[in-house]
Amino acid sequence: MAERTQERDRERDRDRALPRIRLDQPRVRRPRLLPEYDPEAFGRLSERIARFLGTGRFLVWMTLLIIAWVVWNVSAPENLRFDKYPFIFLTLMLSLQASYAAPLILLAQNRQDDRDRVNLEQDRKQNERSIADTEYLTREVAALRMGLGEVATRDWMRSELQDLLKELEHRDGDRRDLFPDEGARGSDVPDR
Repeated sequence: MAERTQERDRERDRDRALPRIRLDQPRVRRPRLLPEYDPEAFGRLSERIARFLGTGRFLVWMTLLIIAWVVWNVSAPENLRFDKYPFIFLTLMLSLQASYAAPLILLAQNRQDDRDRVNLEQDRKQNERSIADTEYLTREVAALRMGLGEVATRDWMRSELQDLLKELEHRDGDRRDLFPDEGARGSDVPDR
């Protein structure tokens, strides 16, 4: 029994020695070995570069640079040439440019695919809402049509009134008996 108590005391002392993790406070950031960067800013930069690489201006400048490079290294004095005939340094520079251009273009394409995916999802949701609205309006128009079938139209009212007028004309003699002349009784209240 005493051993259990001593063991519990040791565990309690160990728990007190460890720093307690608090959930109401942010965690302490650990130092990183790799540098941190903003992926969104890097993505925007890669899109700008990829957009420039796909223009005619880039092709013209690249062509002029290569022509100047070759002309300089062929026609310049021997001691001023920095890349002799097989143009190994030019090949290295073009390979380096291509090795960076390809991943930048792929990154820009991936970002564009993500934007397209989001736009397609928004378009799909908008289409679903439009379809639901159209179905609702279709049901409402159908209900109005059904309701209008039960509503008295102007022509129907006109025919009913004409029928009543004809019926009253046939009863013209009976009408005088039903509504005697008020003036004959000597009423002093005028009709309104």
